[in-house]
Amino acid sequence: MNDSTGADEADAQVVRPFMMTAGRTTPLVDGLRIETLVRATPAALSAPLRFELERVVRLCQRPYSIAEIGAALRVPVGVARVLVSDLVAAGHVTVSQGSELSISAIERIRDLVRAL
Repeated sequence: MNDSTGADEADAQVVRPFMMTAGRTTPLVDGLRIETLVRATPAALSAPLRFELERVVRLCQRPYSIAEIGAALRVPVGVARVLVSDLVAAGHVTVSQGSELSISAIERIRDLVRAL
């Protein structure tokens, strides 16, 4: 068995982050911070969405922060921000900014960002 063949197959299965955002680095919606909470609308589950966007909608059936979405998708926070922005613009998710985060929430976000 050739080990390099297995590595080549694994690399072929990876979707590059710039492909998820069509090369965009700037979100359509301003003000999305890493602690912004995202919640999907019930109708979004039946919307015809690309794989990554559908995964975000499924994750966000309960509130998820943008940092948590990035960690779950294993993409940089900037990519998660663009994906969430697209979903907000399409009306599939809502976002909310908490007035103040608890210490435990900040530590959880920090740990998730470090995991990237």
